Amino acid sequence: MQVNQKGFSLLEILIAVTILGLVLGFVGQNLMGQLDEGKIDTTRNQITGLKGPLNDFKRHCNRYPTTDQGLEALISKPGGLECKKYRPGGYLGSETVPQDAWGEDFDYSSDSGRKYVIKSYGADFTEGGEGVDGDISSED
Repeated sequence: MQVNQKGFSLLEILIAVTILGLVLGFVGQNLMGQLDEGKIDTTRNQITGLKGPLNDFKRHCNRYPTTDQGLEALISKPGGLECKKYRPGGYLGSETVPQDAWGEDFDYSSDSGRKYVIKSYGADFTEGGEGVDGDISSED
């Protein structure tokens, strides 16, 4: 009498599950890397997009906003600013300053209106770091 066994042994199932887990882990890691890359590119594009409005502000007011005035000066005329040509409605065409891809405000600084630096501190929200945690700057 022959016994006809059908199905998989426990060992075969464990090997298949392990292989499937390794493949999914590799694919997931690649997808997360692409997501991180997308956030870095988006933040770089946002910083680049702020350069035009800042240059328009300088063209009308003869200087960039100060560090204290910040990027908010692109939305509404800052107090105490002697700028007779300030564009009504601001320079961004929106009521809010864009944030970086991680939902944080950009760090803006200016040396008395001659130059400026816009920074995002990346995914870790702290200065320094590498990769997705690295700083993204208008000086890059």
